[in-house]
Amino acid sequence: MNAASVSENTAFEDRPDIIVRNPVTGEIVGAVPNLSSAQIAAIAERARAAQPAWENLGVRKRAHLLRAWADLLWDQRDEMIRIIRSETGKNKTGALSEIFGTDFGVTYYFHRAAHFLRPRRAQPLFPVFQRLTVHYRAHGLVGILAPWNYPLLLVTSELVPALIAGNAVLLKPSELTPHTSLFIADLMYRVGVPKEILHVITGDGLTGAGVIDAVDYIHVTGSTTTGRKVAIRAAERLIPYSLELGSKDPLIILRDSNLDLAVTGAIKGAFENAGQACVSTERVYVEDAIYDRFVERVRHFAQKMKVGSEDGMGVHMGSMTHEREMVRVERHLDEAVAKGAKIIVGGKRRPDLGPLFFEPTVVVDVDHTMALMREETFGPILPIMRVRDADEAIRLANDSDFGLSGSIYTRDLQRAEQMAKRIRTGDVGINRTGLVTIGTPTLPSGGEKESGIGRRNGEQGLMRFVKSQSILTDKLLYNPARIEFIDPLTLLGVHLIRILRRWLPFI
Repeated sequence: MNAASVSENTAFEDRPDIIVRNPVTGEIVGAVPNLSSAQIAAIAERARAAQPAWENLGVRKRAHLLRAWADLLWDQRDEMIRIIRSETGKNKTGALSEIFGTDFGVTYYFHRAAHFLRPRRAQPLFPVFQRLTVHYRAHGLVGILAPWNYPLLLVTSELVPALIAGNAVLLKPSELTPHTSLFIADLMYRVGVPKEILHVITGDGLTGAGVIDAVDYIHVTGSTTTGRKVAIRAAERLIPYSLELGSKDPLIILRDSNLDLAVTGAIKGAFENAGQACVSTERVYVEDAIYDRFVERVRHFAQKMKVGSEDGMGVHMGSMTHEREMVRVERHLDEAVAKGAKIIVGGKRRPDLGPLFFEPTVVVDVDHTMALMREETFGPILPIMRVRDADEAIRLANDSDFGLSGSIYTRDLQRAEQMAKRIRTGDVGINRTGLVTIGTPTLPSGGEKESGIGRRNGEQGLMRFVKSQSILTDKLLYNPARIEFIDPLTLLGVHLIRILRRWLPFI
């Protein structure tokens, strides 16, 4: 797709294009414009002009267009997989899982969006004489600042509900993965989504700032540092926002766990997408009674993992995406080892495979003095800590500035659900990791503490993209003119309703 199509009829200023490279080979994938704030403002003006017609189209017609887009994406999945892999370096199964998750999300909103966005009757003060209806209207122009680690799934989980809600969208992808968003948009245009309703805004951090200044609502998936800056600017502009930020997801393994299930969860949770997921398992707490057996099983399976760039489904882990992530991984490992931690699997780069490959790494003898257990690592590292009991595990799980997701493995499901309520995260998986919960379209997911504000997926994931408007209709048309604020008849009515609503709350 021609990168210039991101902003038709807008003259480019003299800013160098952004070069996109394949992280596995270093080869140039393509180049995209680095748009300025002035260009973004011009694009936003056109999008605002087109948005009312899109909203007036109605939620069912918008949902049908998005369903048609998802079907076309499925038909074009091989090309989508190729683009994702060329920009991220992930393995084929990782790219394919993004298509599955996207399709499930579109199907969910296709069936449920009209119900969620329906006008809702509410109880007025005087129910016999009044009618109160709550309507939901689009914000207008929504901005989405998207990440590079899941350039399809984490784009569409915001883009699809924003469009179905009736908004026009300025989508600003990461400068590492713009072609994935361009392909998403191209397929949407093919099924009939108007080009002025969805604009892919390519560029760097300054471009992202320009998007924030141009929209009526902003969503950001990124680091906590970035999220704070966005929240400050959104507050200055008095626009609503949602943030999905950093995390340090804990996994608790209790002594009665199915060991095979727990080991599988830890391996997948830590090493999926080379650990570059907002809900990656970044710290594991194992009860003392099964600690040694668990560690040995994890060591066994981690050593058997196949890392590479081949096309086969048997490749378990692909490349990392950026050098800065590799540097942080190595810094966390070096500091942990200096403080007494032990690497029992991996721990090194694999330059024989490519510049950004890192071995699946398992670390033991860790504690909370180490950055590896406190800061987001965002790489293929699985640190395992021994704990006395469940209470210590929960205390340590909550000893974090983050709170996006968490997991508990045990055969006692009732106990696990009670434990889950004590963990300060936006969601908790029982015998499942956060990688499953975040891909469940019915499940609202989002963070506590420094992991963000707001929820994606589910009804909440759609309703954040609309604002409510309440319409109160007084059906009494023949009242005589009066100057009293509360007349005797109104006062009598208030007394009667006060008494009746104690026993008949629906009145």
